[in-house]
Amino acid sequence: MTSTNRPRIAVIGGSLTGPVTALLLLHAGFDDVTVYEAAPASASLGGGLIGLEHPALDVLDRLDIGQHEFVAHDSEAIVQMTVRDRHPAETFRRTYPGRNTTWTLLHQALTRRLPTGVLHSGMKVTTLAEQAGQPLLRFRDGHTAPADLVVFADGRSSTGRRLLDPDRTLRYAGYVAHRGIADTTPQPGLRDFLRLQPCPGAQFNLAPVPGGCDWTFYLNCTSSEYAQRFGAAPTHRVFALPRHVSPAARTHVDTHADLLLPADHAAVVHATTTRMAAPVLDITPPDRMVWPVGGGHAVLLGDALAPVRPHTARGANNGIEQAAGLVAALTQHRKYAADLTAALHGWQRRHLPAAVAAVRRGPAIGYQLGLGTHQTAQ
Repeated sequence: MTSTNRPRIAVIGGSLTGPVTALLLLHAGFDDVTVYEAAPASASLGGGLIGLEHPALDVLDRLDIGQHEFVAHDSEAIVQMTVRDRHPAETFRRTYPGRNTTWTLLHQALTRRLPTGVLHSGMKVTTLAEQAGQPLLRFRDGHTAPADLVVFADGRSSTGRRLLDPDRTLRYAGYVAHRGIADTTPQPGLRDFLRLQPCPGAQFNLAPVPGGCDWTFYLNCTSSEYAQRFGAAPTHRVFALPRHVSPAARTHVDTHADLLLPADHAAVVHATTTRMAAPVLDITPPDRMVWPVGGGHAVLLGDALAPVRPHTARGANNGIEQAAGLVAALTQHRKYAADLTAALHGWQRRHLPAAVAAVRRGPAIGYQLGLGTHQTAQ
C-alpha cells in the first residue's frame, strides 16, 4: 500500500459481505474505505433465508449488531421430515450451531451503520487497471477511482472474478431453487426450520420470518426449461426476480407442490403471490484469493471467490469469516508494519481450504438428494 497509515481501500459489492468488510475496516481504524455497489439506490433489493453459524455471529457481535436486530426467531432446531404420499413419515430433529435470518433483515442492520458517504450506489466496475503503480478502477459511467487495495465482494456474477480469474466460469448444476415469502404458515406458532424430503429430485425448506414464512422448493430443471420459464439462460440470469417468473414457472411449482407436499405446505405455496428463483450453480474451486496489481493488491472473497450451493449453508458464513480474517491481516500490516504481501498470503492460506471444501461439498449433497446433473466439482 502506498500509505501505511491511510491506505485507500475500495470494496466492490454492497450486499452482505461488502458492508461487513467495510464496517470491520472502519472499526479497525481504516478511515479511507469506500463501498461501490452496481445497483442504483432506487433498486428494489431483497433476499431469502440465511443461516449464520457462530463464528459469523461473533463477527456481527464485534460490530455491535445485536441479534435482536436480525434474528426474528431464536430457534436452533432443524426439523427434517421424510414425506410419503404427501404425509409426514419419519421426523428427525437436530440442533443448528447458529441462527437463521433473512438477507433483508441483515442487510438493513449492516447498511444503516455505514457512515454517510461510504456507500456509492449505481457504480458498476468495468475494468481494473494499473496506473502509476497502483490499482485503478474504472466504472461504467466513466468515473475512475484509485485504490491501494481492491476487495471484490460482488457476488456470484462477480466482475472481480471475471477480471482476475477469468477461466473460472459458472456452470449450471441442473436444478432450481424456487422461492417465495408467504404471509401465512402451515401451522400457527411455527418457530423451527423445516426440511421436507418428499422424494429424490426434490426438497422443500420452510422457515418462519416476520409476517409469515420463507420457503424454497428445489426441483430439477434443464437449461432450456429454465430459459423458457425465466427468460434467459441460467448462467446469465443467476437470480430470477418476480418480474422474470413466468406463468409457466408458477404452474410448474404449484403442480409439484400438489404432487409432493403435504396439503398445508402446498397451500402455502399456492398462496404466495411474489416469487423468485435462483438456478443452482457450480464453479471450479479456487486456487488463490490474492492478486498483485502494481504495488497494490486485489482480493476475492465470499461468493465472488467461490459461490457455493445453498445446501451447504456456507455462502454468507464464508464471506463474513473471510472478511474478518482479511481485516485482521491488514491490521497487523497497519499497526505493526507486517509485510503486506506475506500477511495477505497468510490470510489466503487460512481461508482458501474452507472455500474449496464448500464448493466440493455442494455437488455431493445434490447427488444424495437426487438433484441436478450430478457433475462433481473439479
